[in-house]
Amino acid sequence: MELEEFTQSNAPDEGGDGFQKENNRLLDIPLDGTVMVKAGSMVAYTGDITFTGKSSAEGGLTGMVKEAVSGEGTPIMEATGNGHLYIAEQSKKVQLLDLDADESISVNGNDVLAFETSVDYEINTVKSISGMAAGGLTNVYLSGPGEVAISTHGDPLVMTPPVYTDPDATVAWSANLSPSFETNKLFEIGQTSGESVQMEFTGSGGFVVVQPNEEGSVTEA
Repeated sequence: MELEEFTQSNAPDEGGDGFQKENNRLLDIPLDGTVMVKAGSMVAYTGDITFTGKSSAEGGLTGMVKEAVSGEGTPIMEATGNGHLYIAEQSKKVQLLDLDADESISVNGNDVLAFETSVDYEINTVKSISGMAAGGLTNVYLSGPGEVAISTHGDPLVMTPPVYTDPDATVAWSANLSPSFETNKLFEIGQTSGESVQMEFTGSGGFVVVQPNEEGSVTEA
């Protein structure tokens, strides 16, 4: 491929409004104001944009600015200004959701990539009966209206309850669901895996999003 062809074929598409995927693993946010993004996710930007990290909650969980913590303790940050902000997370695939005013979703803190300031959010700790469930326990509860970007290792699978999932592979679920944890007593004491501890989702409605990769085992195709 010639240099000019390479630069032209991989140049950003700066048309349109709202969150846009430059490709499956890179998100373009046309910015005119403020957006919330995962700390460390910025790969490039154009224009005049400043970043403010949030190291502590302000006003508690009901405050306008709150700390969103993933399972690894990664906070979000505010990006403010005008231009195009390009973000990505460990080459994970970007999934875009547009929440209506009456819609909410609970997302694993590891998998929250960005959301508009019109989206309200709270931190929820999913109580586990076992410390073996290392991932998927600290979730961010997102309520519309507004756009939300989440990231997944590979293409997600969306299932309806009743279903059991590996906590480390569970990305998100609809807000009307309250998962519980089940243990597989056939596993020997001391063993740790997604097969020994499962999240149980019951009910007749809602959905659960899983990814074909356990968080922490980052193998991409």
